[in-house]
Amino acid sequence: MGELPIISPHGHVPPQWLAEDTSFEDPRRCSSPRTTTSTECCTRTACPWPTWASAGRSSRRSGRATPSASCARAGRPTAGRRSSSGSSPSSRTSSASTRPPSEDTADEIYDAIDAALQTPHFRPRALYERFDIEFIATTDDPCDDLRHHISLANDPAWEGKVAPTFRPDKYLEPATPAWTGLVDTLGEVSGIDTGSYAGWVAAMEDRRAFFKSNGAVSTDHSHRDARVEPIPDAEAERLYSLARAGTITVDEGHMMRRTMVFQQARMASEDGLVMTMHPAVYRNHHAPTFEEYGADVGGDIPMGVEFVSALQPRLSAFGTAPDFQVVLFTIDETVYSRELAPLAGFYPSVYVGAPWWFIDSPEAMNRYRSAVTESAGFSRTSGFIDDTRAFLSIPARHDTNRRMDSGFLARLVADHRLTMDEALDTAHDLVVTNPRKAFKL
Repeated sequence: MGELPIISPHGHVPPQWLAEDTSFEDPRRCSSPRTTTSTECCTRTACPWPTWASAGRSSRRSGRATPSASCARAGRPTAGRRSSSGSSPSSRTSSASTRPPSEDTADEIYDAIDAALQTPHFRPRALYERFDIEFIATTDDPCDDLRHHISLANDPAWEGKVAPTFRPDKYLEPATPAWTGLVDTLGEVSGIDTGSYAGWVAAMEDRRAFFKSNGAVSTDHSHRDARVEPIPDAEAERLYSLARAGTITVDEGHMMRRTMVFQQARMASEDGLVMTMHPAVYRNHHAPTFEEYGADVGGDIPMGVEFVSALQPRLSAFGTAPDFQVVLFTIDETVYSRELAPLAGFYPSVYVGAPWWFIDSPEAMNRYRSAVTESAGFSRTSGFIDDTRAFLSIPARHDTNRRMDSGFLARLVADHRLTMDEALDTAHDLVVTNPRKAFKL
């Protein structure tokens, strides 16, 4: 597995890094540029905010002056947690230092990384080549002009594959304060009047077509529940009008969102973009953190989720349609064997997504394979999804998953449930064949 290419069909690396190919400013900014606190040195995939919070640390207490030492002091609380598994050895490692992190070595390590990042060897395109990335997808707003993707596509010096991903969540939540302004912008960008529900549908179709014409292969959806259910057009227009007027209730907003997601599924069955769903996360759980730092700083907590009844209307309508595919992710492990594996075992359009976010850890990866394989087999799983904002973490995260899958396959060989040849073929499929099929690459 170690010499196979990396296929990364879902992640959050900004496309401008590869389009502009400029050196990273410093080690704190190797993650997403929207992370601006002193915790930038510890990305969500390497030293998560929950680890800091549970250890009693905040960016206010750590201070901006010594970010390297601040991260190192979080070291012991990470022992045994999923973040401690993200630094596995790899032939493609991007590490500029092999010293173990501690308060004593933190500044030395920081300086070594900082120096390395200024060299051509650590520029984004050089790392893309060194990591042996075959394909990588970004995550993009429906109104994005995709100028960085277009720049890459037109760059004769660029031979990699970077695709946008259509992420319409904010435009599908009509009970939120920002929604009206967002759909107004959607209308401006698409050139279609979004004053009506029919106009919203047409504008979404227009933007999806624009994304697909610029290389998109999938759409990304994350809401509080997995329910997808249509309502009559007349009722949808009524609720849409209430949302435009700012008088829609929360329950009516949920109803409207579910029919909007159903429309996205209908569009997917026609334009062929693969749907990915990862519902049931309680976002911004700690209000003071959200108020001070904004969204996406770790105050998100897993919730229970139900898929079988929630997805029945959509799968009944599109589950056997020839061009429809959906990849289902969850951080509720209780539904793996009871719901997701049987759904994938029956519907040709359904793939079970890899362990994601809170459960992309070694033990959870093993539990995932054990829970899913007997009903869905190996072929109905998506391949690994790194879901990272931290470019430098990509090879280590894929390497960790490959080692876990290799161990699982080795146990099946030892139990005489697979031959060695079958295990080797399966290992190749999990890394290469499955993501290509699941995301139509």
